[in-house]
Amino acid sequence: MRGTMFFIIFAKKLVTIFKFMLHSELRPYSPYLLPIMEEFYSLQGEGFHTGKPAYFLRIGGCDVGCFFCDVKESWDASKHQLTNTDEVIGRILANPSKAVVVTGGEPLLYDLQYLCHQLKEQNVLLFLETSGSEPISGQWDWICLSPKHNHPPLEEILSLANELKVIIYDDKDFEWAEENAAKIKGNCHLFLQPEWSNSQIMMPKIVDYVLQHPKWRISLQSHKFMNIP
Repeated sequence: MRGTMFFIIFAKKLVTIFKFMLHSELRPYSPYLLPIMEEFYSLQGEGFHTGKPAYFLRIGGCDVGCFFCDVKESWDASKHQLTNTDEVIGRILANPSKAVVVTGGEPLLYDLQYLCHQLKEQNVLLFLETSGSEPISGQWDWICLSPKHNHPPLEEILSLANELKVIIYDDKDFEWAEENAAKIKGNCHLFLQPEWSNSQIMMPKIVDYVLQHPKWRISLQSHKFMNIP
């Protein structure tokens, strides 16, 4: 079952990457334009900073294509209008939290140096959510790395991660979690998070695993319980 799903997702991933490349050729990309899928002010729902308010910026385009992704509509960058980065910055600065979470898709497909520089000039805290599939871009206060089997993270990102958040879909993902934990720096916070659709099966196993391996903590998608974006 999982092998079949991986094959289907791999095929869709190739189509997505082709569309992304075509989109980049037809509409030349610069740090001053980003394909924004959505942006909103809410609470961080996962990992170390759960419960803290932040402005969320979701950038379209992804080169990973996880079969369990809950925002597959973010994959194809060509479906999301290129937005002036300065306009985005203005909306970020208008929220009271002075914190922004940049996510995707895979945001490191883009040059985020300008976005980060302008926001840091205004003392905004910058949080990055990434699979680590692409080289780092921009300056970040916090990097949350969520590595994926089908596109393992770069060593550069592993060395920079403040938080390692591994999604647990089945038993094999515990091995994947340990494989990545062995590569990160010593002060990185370690989290296991049940994949939402399979959480009832995996949650008891995750609890038991954390009890046996106390270096790990559990992350839940608390925003789904709170019914917020």
